[in-house]
Amino acid sequence: MKIVAFVGQSGTGKSHRALWVARENGLDFIIDDGLLINENTIVAGKSAKKAPSRISSIKVALFMEPEHRDEIKKAILEKKPKGILVLGTSEGMVDKIADVLGLGGFDKRIYIEDVASSFEIEQARKTRMKQGKHVIPVPAMELKKQFSGYFLDPLQIFRRKGKGQFQNIGEKAVVRPTFSYYGKYTISDYAIYQLVNYIVTSMPEIERISRFRTNNTPDGLYLDMDVIMVYGYNLVKSVKTAMKSIIKELDKFAGFNVNYLKINIKNLVLKKGLPHNEIHGGK
Repeated sequence: MKIVAFVGQSGTGKSHRALWVARENGLDFIIDDGLLINENTIVAGKSAKKAPSRISSIKVALFMEPEHRDEIKKAILEKKPKGILVLGTSEGMVDKIADVLGLGGFDKRIYIEDVASSFEIEQARKTRMKQGKHVIPVPAMELKKQFSGYFLDPLQIFRRKGKGQFQNIGEKAVVRPTFSYYGKYTISDYAIYQLVNYIVTSMPEIERISRFRTNNTPDGLYLDMDVIMVYGYNLVKSVKTAMKSIIKELDKFAGFNVNYLKINIKNLVLKKGLPHNEIHGGK
C-alpha cells in the first residue's frame, strides 16, 4: 500500500486540493481531519471540524480516541486501499497519524507549496480568516448527518486539462465549524416555521398550519405539525406533495437533513380563505 503525506499549514488549501493530489499520485483513499475518504465517499471516521473546540478537533484529527482509531484501522483492513494520502498541518502531525494507524513510513511527501502558488495560498488563508470557511473533500450530501445546522456550500472541483478544457474530478463541501471565529451557524425554529408555512399555504389544498413543532438536533430536523385542509382535494396525495416540497426546500434553504416529518390533518374548510367554514372532526 502506497502512503503519501500532504503537508501544509492550516488554511492553506490542502483539503481543497486533496482530490486532485490523490488522483495525480494514484491514491484511492484520503485521510483528512479524522475521516477516511474514498472516491467522494466517507468510509469511516468523524470530522474534526464537527468538534466543539480547536483542541478537541486536534484530538479527533490525530485519532486519539481508541474507538475512532480502531474504526479507521478496521476500514483500511477491509477496503485494502491501493494508496492513501494523509493530510496534516506539519511533518509531526502526518508522522503521528501514520504511527497511530499503523501505516508505516511514507513513500513520498508533498507540500502545499508544490501544488499551489503563493498567491493561491494567501487567498486560501484570507478566506479562512475572514469567513471561517473550512473545506472537506466530499459532497455536501455525505456530510448532512454530521453537519446539519452548519453552513454547507457544495462546490464542484475541476482540473485544467488544457487550454479551455477542464475535467470534473469531484465535489467538495465548505463548512463553518463551531471553533471558527464566526461560531456555529444556526437557524431559529421560527425561521424554519416561516419557510414551512410559506410552502404549505402556497398550495391550494392547504388552508393553514394550526400547530407546529420542530426540534433541530445535531442529526437533523424533527417536524410535527397540524394543518387545516381545503375540502374537495385528495387529502393523502396533497399531504405527500407537501412533505416532498418541505424536505426539498429545507435542503435547498440550508442543507437541513429532515429525519422525521409528520403532518396531521385536523380540520377541513369548504373554501380557501374562509376559515369560519370549517368542517370539524376530520383527522
